[in-house]
Amino acid sequence: MVATTPHSAQLTIDRLFDAPALAGPTILGLKISPDGSRVTYLQGKADDKDRLDLWEYDILAGHARMLVDCDQLSPVREQHSDEELSRRERNRTAALSGILEYSFAPSGRALLFPLGGNLYYYDLAKPAQDAAVEINRSNSAASDPTISPAGAFVAFIRDQNLHVYDFARRQSRAITGDGGGAIKNGMAEFVAEEEMDRHTGYWWAPNDRHLAFVRVDESPVKVIERFEIAADNVATFAQRYPVAGGPNVLVHLGVADVQTGAVTWIDLGSESDIYLARINWLPDGKTLAIQRESRDQRRLDLLFADIETGQARVVLTETSRSWIDLNNEITFLAQRREFIWASSRDGYTHLYLYDYAGHCLRQITAGAWNVDDFRLRAIKGIHEEGRLVFFTATKQCPTQRQLYSASLDTEDPHNINRISTAEGIHGITMSPDAGFYVDTFTSRVQPPQVSLHSMDGRLITSLLENRLDSNHPDTPYLGDNSVPEFGTLTAADGQALYYRIFKPARFDSAKKYPAIVDVYGGPGVQRVLENWTGSSFTQILTRAGYVVFQLDNRGTAFRGSSFQAPIRDRLSDVEIADQVQGGRWLAEQDFVDPTRIGVWGWSYGGYLTLMLMFRAPGVFRAGVSGAPVTDWALYDTHYTERYLGNPVDNPEGYSTSSALPYAVGLKGALLIMHGMADDNVLFLHSTKLLRRLQDLGKPFDVMVYPGAKHGLIRQNDGRHAFKTILRFFDDKLDGA
Repeated sequence: MVATTPHSAQLTIDRLFDAPALAGPTILGLKISPDGSRVTYLQGKADDKDRLDLWEYDILAGHARMLVDCDQLSPVREQHSDEELSRRERNRTAALSGILEYSFAPSGRALLFPLGGNLYYYDLAKPAQDAAVEINRSNSAASDPTISPAGAFVAFIRDQNLHVYDFARRQSRAITGDGGGAIKNGMAEFVAEEEMDRHTGYWWAPNDRHLAFVRVDESPVKVIERFEIAADNVATFAQRYPVAGGPNVLVHLGVADVQTGAVTWIDLGSESDIYLARINWLPDGKTLAIQRESRDQRRLDLLFADIETGQARVVLTETSRSWIDLNNEITFLAQRREFIWASSRDGYTHLYLYDYAGHCLRQITAGAWNVDDFRLRAIKGIHEEGRLVFFTATKQCPTQRQLYSASLDTEDPHNINRISTAEGIHGITMSPDAGFYVDTFTSRVQPPQVSLHSMDGRLITSLLENRLDSNHPDTPYLGDNSVPEFGTLTAADGQALYYRIFKPARFDSAKKYPAIVDVYGGPGVQRVLENWTGSSFTQILTRAGYVVFQLDNRGTAFRGSSFQAPIRDRLSDVEIADQVQGGRWLAEQDFVDPTRIGVWGWSYGGYLTLMLMFRAPGVFRAGVSGAPVTDWALYDTHYTERYLGNPVDNPEGYSTSSALPYAVGLKGALLIMHGMADDNVLFLHSTKLLRRLQDLGKPFDVMVYPGAKHGLIRQNDGRHAFKTILRFFDDKLDGA
């Protein structure tokens, strides 16, 4: 039963950022131990929801406890290098502190985590006061640590080199020695982290004997002198930023013998201008599986490489007339020389079974839906004896994620079995033996809750019930929370466009309300989901008397190739068409004032906000554009060329996709916001637009944030940013 109050407390923007979190306890990084005895996770402090401690739930004992209090272990707040700050920004963890990552020893009896620049080994068998031991103290911070599969070593990155710590000898040594400057060993390059969802640059062999690693040479990439303007100083950074059409880094792949240090370099082919998308080890520990993506991202080769000789062969190739969407779904079976591969070759992402020779044995799943998870891997587990694969998918509805199973030996790939039952979003973590799973579930009426289930979906126990009872942080505000309503519109090409709409608190159907379109609209992202939204800025807007509308236009993710591909070679055209259709539908609703509709968005949403204000001024009266891309020739190679190709080959597409030529069409009120130290969408994007609008004599407003990077609204600057946005709309849309 949902608890409500007749007179809700006043929800403020400050309260969104304060502790405790309105959605309930902040749980991140959930894992099941290799021995299946415990569930571990990171949880925010009661008085600081963004500072994370390490917790465990003992499955046999049935209780939770804090393992590591980060303040007790490292009471001084850590100071990070520029490299680490950038890494956290790209991992979307810049707003967090404390313990942000950890890994298990293969036995399941110990954990490894970095904190304060040092590495700690936590022995779960010891008393809490003696359990955490610092290893390999140094003046240089260690990052990206992992325990080797057999448990004899720890690998980590320090000073742009790959190191290993030997437990038996209680000492560390460098595997590489030439890191520094433009050379980075064992580290993911900028576009790998920001655009390819690859956040590491090294991989352990199953037997502990070898480490595969990338050697990144950034010297071909043009150095951009980027200014980071803070409140009290201006710093200049020489950033190697790979702009569209320009050179990328050079990436080599080596395999180091951990005992001798000898390195074998893998032959990646004659073409050096490639992307090293994914690396996996085959179970034999002698062969690497390498996903090599072409520069135009229309070809993806899976290579098998012999680590003794460095020779590689092409096992299979995927091609696309639009672009290849990378995924993490390759899984090698332990008992047979087979692997599971995900492909969108039939228009939707589905699973296929292959042998090592590259022969497709059968298609495992099929239908007009995607095998996917909007955050993590879709494949959750394999039960080899039962020949079953478990995965999340959109079969029920694109706005949901449900857990399913399918037979690896199926004769009908359309025949799959649904396991989860509740309508909403199921985030699944499965035990290594596929014997049970943990479900992190959320819906439009339920903040995230965590529960333990048997493989038939039966509830075993709740780990975090997160009930909306009298003790829940959001209970005082529930009475005025807006629960979204869902629906679809039809795009010009006949495809369904999903939307969700939030009505104002204490809604009166006889009134005419101002409305705000909250837009992202870019590829790779889905906004319209049946998840909990009770702790969002949307609830501030609805309390202020606004209708809030979100629409996933064509080009957004998880709807299949035909839904995504229309944006190829020319960005914003179909996105604008769909968002304008949504805006006009909104204007036709009896409870909306069609003369008071605004739009706001961040990043790609900031870009679309500009285009909507410039190209559809009759629909939108006011807009807020945050950290917008204004000229795609200034954005990075992997993202931009995926959709627009090389600027040399598609100059018209780059020109028509830029916001700058359309600025002359601005008629409504516009607020531009940007962090002045943004290293993703450079502040240069906004300064070019400011100059263009000034030259045109167009009135507009600006709010910049000294020292802030791209994710400023997720961090403490978000308080001021949201207050500024609300004040702007209250002024320009005449409030409610």
